[in-house]
Amino acid sequence: MKTTAARIKEGMEIRSLKQADLVEMTGISKGALSSYISGRYVPKQNNIYLISKALNVSEAWLLGLDVPMERLNNVTISSKTGVPINVLGRVAAGIPIEAVEEVIDTEEITQEMASTGTYFGLQIKGNSMEPRMCEGDVVIVRQQEDAESGDIVIAMVNGDDATCKRLRKYRDGIELISNNPVYPPMFYSNEDIINKPVKIIGKVVELRGKF
Repeated sequence: MKTTAARIKEGMEIRSLKQADLVEMTGISKGALSSYISGRYVPKQNNIYLISKALNVSEAWLLGLDVPMERLNNVTISSKTGVPINVLGRVAAGIPIEAVEEVIDTEEITQEMASTGTYFGLQIKGNSMEPRMCEGDVVIVRQQEDAESGDIVIAMVNGDDATCKRLRKYRDGIELISNNPVYPPMFYSNEDIINKPVKIIGKVVELRGKF
């Protein structure tokens, strides 16, 4: 049984694809893809789906099983079929999403959504985003390093754990804004963004409230 890393490299060679091509075709970050190819981490199910689709190989073959490589393109997968993603209790600075061990639950997203990028869930802590988002709610996050002004993002500031805030962009910096007016907006200059640093790791695309 071959490793997933070996099968990814074999598939790329057969399809004459470079790593940059696979990044563009899947939406998976360059760093995450490098960790898969090196064998440092094994892709989660949603990324296995994206990579196998890009390489036009079967998911079972990509996982290293002794099965035919050919993908069954004539089999239609319902968009209602859920793709599981991990829900994290926290995201600490310096640890790739794929390596976070504090997985507290799973949620499902559609195949259609999974095909547009890499996703994870994050449980909301505290009351800074009330009344819209309450402690214990789960947000579905698409991994990305930038977002538009007005988007709700997951950001890391000064090496602390990730926080959920609304992004407001200005020429000389950004604000991270809480929904709860008790918490004042946090402004960071362009210099702060580099030196602290302030890093966006994803955009919130869906809220799943908990009873």
